Amino acid sequence: MKRREFITLIGGATAWPITARAQQKSMPVIGFLGNDRGAPAVPGFSQGLRELGYTEGRNILIEYRWAEGKPERFPVLAAELVALKVDVIMSAGGTLGALAAKRATTTLPIVFGAAGDPVAEGLVTSLARPGGNVTGLSAVTTELVGKLLELLKQAVPGVSLVAHLWKPDSMPDRAKEVRLKEADISARALGVQPQFIEARGPDEFARAFSDMTSARAGALTVLPSAMFLREHRRLVDLAAKNRLPAVYTEREFVDAGGLMSYGANFPDLFRRAATYVDKILKGAKPGDLPVEQPTKFELVINLKTAKDLGLTIPPSVLARADDLIQ
Repeated sequence: MKRREFITLIGGATAWPITARAQQKSMPVIGFLGNDRGAPAVPGFSQGLRELGYTEGRNILIEYRWAEGKPERFPVLAAELVALKVDVIMSAGGTLGALAAKRATTTLPIVFGAAGDPVAEGLVTSLARPGGNVTGLSAVTTELVGKLLELLKQAVPGVSLVAHLWKPDSMPDRAKEVRLKEADISARALGVQPQFIEARGPDEFARAFSDMTSARAGALTVLPSAMFLREHRRLVDLAAKNRLPAVYTEREFVDAGGLMSYGANFPDLFRRAATYVDKILKGAKPGDLPVEQPTKFELVINLKTAKDLGLTIPPSVLARADDLIQ
């Protein structure tokens, strides 16, 4: 049985026998901690490794561990990778995955591929000098929420109340305060009132949208969350049912019929994360590698959805779009 087939069979939850791993230890081993197998992290990271001359099974080994939509599994999965004595942990599980890895070890190098606010969330001391055994790339800039609101305001000029759907347990308390403050300041600067709506799981979506419509929200922003991304089709359907123009941070929502998205290019983030792994395998210390922010952002607009909602997207916004879905 091939190694990849074996990993698939066991669902990434059981370690190789110690004897088998001992035979393979001549190659560097990356522990890959992720949310879902189908996430854009995998092809992006694989591309980055190939560009650096790595081929899985030939000069590099990867131990995959998947939370399968259950972030509460991250601590156990991270502990498994630490017990295997991998050379570096690549966290593709957002902030919660990276925090679980950090709590599992203070010595093994950790690279995160798409954390939110690494400083506010307690992953690193500073972006320039992370310190400790953790570094990587941030997926969110301080201007992101403001850009989402700006796009909504241009698409729906008369909007006065904008709902923000967010998952409060997806980030530490300090990060919550920063994120909500940013959203509030940005909303008021654009002359709109923010409405913060919580949803910790899919079973709370119906109530969340009921709260939006009861308050007469005129538009919606869906803030980043791995759970929201997994449930993107349902969220898009609910936005359409309630005739709420919505902006998201991942293009998967727009491909499924959402109005528009603006956010970091995730495959590119994880392609760049491979460079961090390479440097660490060659002797660099994580604490000396500055955390980088996104360099590629994508604006995707679904013109069919705009038409269905009776919206006319300004030419200035259309000209900025990286992709227009007809």
